[in-house]
Amino acid sequence: MPEGPSIVILKELVQSFKGKKVLEVDGNSKQDIQRIAGKKIIDFKSWGKHFLICFKNFSVRIHFMLFGSYRINEHKETKARLSLRFKEGEINFYTCSVQFIEEDVNEIYDWTADVMNDHWDRQKALNKLKICPDTLACDALLDQNIFAGVGNIIKNEVLFRIYVHPESNVGALPEKQLDLLVDQARIYSFDFFEWKKKYVLKKHWLAHTKKTCPRCHIPFTKKYAGKTKRRSFFCTNCQVLYRNN
Repeated sequence: MPEGPSIVILKELVQSFKGKKVLEVDGNSKQDIQRIAGKKIIDFKSWGKHFLICFKNFSVRIHFMLFGSYRINEHKETKARLSLRFKEGEINFYTCSVQFIEEDVNEIYDWTADVMNDHWDRQKALNKLKICPDTLACDALLDQNIFAGVGNIIKNEVLFRIYVHPESNVGALPEKQLDLLVDQARIYSFDFFEWKKKYVLKKHWLAHTKKTCPRCHIPFTKKYAGKTKRRSFFCTNCQVLYRNN
């Protein structure tokens, strides 16, 4: 599943289509995608893992789920879920969810929760964490209402960076560690963004999918931790387990 930084990269790549009219629409989506034909794209936005194509009176939300992908000015052999063709160029989306949004996206999306948005509000994130003290750190980082855009890679790397065990209760974290968790969720997302654009993201992974802790040189633990049951890779020696009494 693409994480927030990958969606921001997509948003950058399609800017040349902003203000352009969609001349032809195709795809196997069950939505009424033909209503897009003849409409001009007003803007592209992203919120967390959602990619938004904005028109005058509605928007289209693309969610890439687990295996979604896209092609710009080229296409796969398989049928696209949604294809948008312009006078010059095309955008094709595959194996994704396509939904129409009739409301103003500024009214239904909280931009302050998106870790890569200019309106990100760290204090709001801290406040949300403080009202759920029993939540595990691995679940908190994947909560899109708190950290929109953070996915499993960012989760594992952030927790390793800040020396926190994924099964720690957020209410038990020392203030310094809680601040680091919030700040690094954003900082690492921008690191991810830069590395991904240079095609070197995996070279920078210290914990995600790794077998040995680079600090302690002992085996990592792999566990489907928390309510989310996503893969966690962590060191039981240097990542401290904080628990509520």
